[in-house]
Amino acid sequence: MAAAEAQKLLEASTKIIGYDPGNVPKVPTLFLKPTSSFFHAGTANAAIEVPEPLESLRHEAEFAIVISRRARDVPEASAMDYVAGYALALDMTAKEIQVAAKSAGLPWALAKGQDTFTPISAVVPKSAVTDPHDLEFWLKVDDELRQKGSTSDMIFKIPYIVSYISSIMTLMEGDVILTGTPAGVGPVRVGQKIKAGITGFVDMEFDAQRRKRPSST
Repeated sequence: MAAAEAQKLLEASTKIIGYDPGNVPKVPTLFLKPTSSFFHAGTANAAIEVPEPLESLRHEAEFAIVISRRARDVPEASAMDYVAGYALALDMTAKEIQVAAKSAGLPWALAKGQDTFTPISAVVPKSAVTDPHDLEFWLKVDDELRQKGSTSDMIFKIPYIVSYISSIMTLMEGDVILTGTPAGVGPVRVGQKIKAGITGFVDMEFDAQRRKRPSST
């Protein structure tokens, strides 16, 4: 699949699926993010918006899997046939909201699903990657290296992730699966700049700015 075709798949995306690896669980803990929360690197005037009254958001750089076609009850042995390519995504999180939701036993939607909370890079076609389990990815805030990880450290490998999720919910063309974040998550404040990438493949950068809302008067 060509890069342009892989990128176009994102326009058809119906869902973003994240998971919290936790402390070496037997199976991934899944959650959903709305597609309205993501935007593509390179979008004109693109920025990560920090809503009032929050002072910061927490950055989580995550390797992402992009699905090529409908997948339901896919065997692990053939799961890679349903992968179109890979990307880097940022799972931006309103930490204060997430902590309060967890304490109250409530969902995380308000903490992870707001507009601009899932910036995503250009898609790297599967054919361009020799070994998707040997890729380095990184994130900087104002040129300070905050996160650096490798897909070799993933608790669950790509075929298992695709197979497992497809046994629970049907994956559709363009769906995006986030695969967890390495150590180093931290705050991003209004006025700071995030740079992130998959070494040798994609880079992206975004400013963090205050979300502007229409005046109530």
